[in-house]
Amino acid sequence: MRAVIRRDKRLVCDEIAELTPGAGQVLVKTLACGICGSDLHALHSMEHMIDLSRRAGGAMDSGFDPTADTVFGHEFCAEILDHGPGSTKALKAGTRVVSVPVTMHNGGVEALGFSNLLPGGFAEQMLLTEAMVLAVPNGLPTDKAALTEPFAVGAHAVAKARLEPKSVSLVVGCGPVGLAVIAALKAKGHGPVIAADFSPRRRAAAEKLGADIVVDPAVENPHDRWEALGVPRARAAQSMMRMMGNAIAQPVVFECVGFPGVVQALIEAAPAGAQIVVAGVCMETDQIEPSIAITKEIELTFVFGYTPEEFALTLNQLAEGVIDVDGLVTGKVGLDGVAQAFSDLGDPEAHVKILVQPNG
Repeated sequence: MRAVIRRDKRLVCDEIAELTPGAGQVLVKTLACGICGSDLHALHSMEHMIDLSRRAGGAMDSGFDPTADTVFGHEFCAEILDHGPGSTKALKAGTRVVSVPVTMHNGGVEALGFSNLLPGGFAEQMLLTEAMVLAVPNGLPTDKAALTEPFAVGAHAVAKARLEPKSVSLVVGCGPVGLAVIAALKAKGHGPVIAADFSPRRRAAAEKLGADIVVDPAVENPHDRWEALGVPRARAAQSMMRMMGNAIAQPVVFECVGFPGVVQALIEAAPAGAQIVVAGVCMETDQIEPSIAITKEIELTFVFGYTPEEFALTLNQLAEGVIDVDGLVTGKVGLDGVAQAFSDLGDPEAHVKILVQPNG
């Protein structure tokens, strides 16, 4: 079967071995698979990513060879083709499914999209663990179902935030992670939500997902909005408000950029006592000045991935229309178009999300 393979830091279309489902597995046809920011990083910097993961004791510390052929793709919707031995067959062939992108295989766990043994969603077919697949409910279109995985990332970031009923949130960076955070905040009824991004296209997407205030940082400092929303930035002003009997809800900043220097800039600009939830994945060594964070009692919370429960919740929210992702898929390509799509995604004005359709 055909797949797009990372080989020698390039993307090439080639034939790979056909798949046969083992015990507890299902063979699926990939219907659609999103291109993730981590895929863009991994194309040229896979070795560094895996080194960082191993140093963190992460899931990729499993003998994975970043220099060997790898088929990316972990944001997918697929269709069941066949079941392996001993399967329950609770979901019949033809059922559209999504899954947390890991598969139990040969006594171990393979992270789909970062595996030498199993292909991810940039292949015509995949092997999934039967017990982990979820049927796509309510006739949710395939394109939207494929967004379950990236939007679950936002659900996890919001779950880790110490939000109160009247909390004000600032989302810095409205790429896929920031948009997922905005969607999760609004799905839980939180607001006001300030969204900040230099890209007009991303700001428009943030507004569509429910951001209450959308700011272009080139024109306005988003931190200038805190005061008008009842959150003084200085500790002295906060103390004065409390002495006058006025409560201050927890301010929360979501860092969804992932570039060096952003966390330090937020420590300096955020209100005293703010929680900064770091969801942007910075792959480089960064630097902060702890004294400023200490003086302001800033809380840093680092988040990654999601739980199976958050994944399932996100699927249901998409299916029920709680999260409306209409218009976020701005491009679709077959396997032959994947390499160009990686290049196109370097321009935030060109696309929000591109889906790969290996069998399209």
